[in-house]
Amino acid sequence: MTTVNNTPSVLFVCVHNAGRSQMAAGFLQELGQGRIEVRSAGSEPADQLNAVAVQAMAEEGIDITSATPNILTTEAVQVSDVVITMGCGDVCPIFPGKRYEDWELADPAGQDIETVRRIRADIKTRVQHLVAELLAPTNSTQN
Repeated sequence: MTTVNNTPSVLFVCVHNAGRSQMAAGFLQELGQGRIEVRSAGSEPADQLNAVAVQAMAEEGIDITSATPNILTTEAVQVSDVVITMGCGDVCPIFPGKRYEDWELADPAGQDIETVRRIRADIKTRVQHLVAELLAPTNSTQN
């Protein structure tokens, strides 16, 4: 089934889907304001979110407490336009026509709040650039 809307979709992938990918998804949902479909998953999902990541996002006014770590599926990759990996290596399936990026980010697992704030700031900057790219009016060309 093909969708008729032109809403871009992004999948964030990290190993545990409990910190980096959840923070990135939280920022993209906030900054994309419903104009970008957001997913996140992990190759080996944790049982719960990283509490320090949740705290760091709350400091930004973004509540990610309702998010849960999800297993990475082939289907999630297939239905996403952009797949951003954060340390999952070659576990992520590759499909032609998808845009893949690998964001090298420190893992917030076991880190103190100051370290997680730096990771959060890096993620926020990257997501801001991603939003600008995905929502740029380049697709509306007039002949």
